[in-house]
Amino acid sequence: MTLCQSLNAGLRRAMERDDKVVLLGEDIGTLGGVFRVTDGLQKDFGDRRVIDTPLAESGIVGTAFGLALRGYRPVCEIQFDGFIYPAFDQIVSQVAKIRHRTDGLVSMPLTIRVPFGGGIGAVEHHSESPEAYFAHTAGLRVVSPSTPADAFVMIQQAIASPDPVIFFEPKRRYWERGPVDTTVDLGTGLDPEPLHRARVVRSGHDATVVTYGALVATALSAADVAAEEGTSLEIIDLRSLSPIDFDTVEASVRRTGRLVVAHEAPVFLGLGAEIAARISERCFYHLEAPVLRVGGFDVPYPAARLEEHHLPDADRILDAVDRTLSA
Repeated sequence: MTLCQSLNAGLRRAMERDDKVVLLGEDIGTLGGVFRVTDGLQKDFGDRRVIDTPLAESGIVGTAFGLALRGYRPVCEIQFDGFIYPAFDQIVSQVAKIRHRTDGLVSMPLTIRVPFGGGIGAVEHHSESPEAYFAHTAGLRVVSPSTPADAFVMIQQAIASPDPVIFFEPKRRYWERGPVDTTVDLGTGLDPEPLHRARVVRSGHDATVVTYGALVATALSAADVAAEEGTSLEIIDLRSLSPIDFDTVEASVRRTGRLVVAHEAPVFLGLGAEIAARISERCFYHLEAPVLRVGGFDVPYPAARLEEHHLPDADRILDAVDRTLSA
């Protein structure tokens, strides 16, 4: 399946399992969404469960918040990452805080799907990486699948969660294919990993590269090139951005002694900063070199013709690997 198809299959499985799962978003019904992630779901489940909404992100999330309070499990689609900001107040002031506000009496089983990142040649507001805003907000889970197999399972896990989940989908990987085990069913003990667990996707011993979303494939390409030159890289896919599975990262760095963190978002105050600080504290006596970060530049996202210079590629990751190995 493509990542897009696996998300569709995961949404379908969740809707079949629980009739309280409802989808809301702009053009998700008749059109099937801009990226066709919800294609066919309104036809099969009806327009009371797959709801085309007005172009009003604050209204979409506010409506979903009310539905969750009434016992539903709403799944919102934010059409593009840069459109989420009108809903920011709803998310950080209401959705993230309701459990704390009610001393744990009220849960908030709300999933917000967000296609994020660049690489598709889009116009302004269509290629953002806003994950740090939400990872910084207590009360939210923030996750991002990198493969079709993970997308199929993780969207179901997000919907089943009693906590609100911001579900970032790497849009430039929507059409990439991979094997998907559709026999995996939640609650049977067959889930590959819990939603919060990072995964070592390639073992190595010279340096650790930690990343997530679209850059996992980029890091694996970098590891292939490094291997031809005699360098063994261990690649970790975080999968969860809040909470972060620091134990898996720490165990890897204790073996390799070196760490590079990569993400599309700007390096300044990005997730890489928190990972670098935490691993520096936890692995101080095991590190052979400073933790290095690779990311986007601290500028507004550039025009499409310039984005290939903005987005981290395998060469930029390998440059950081060379620098940490020569330190």
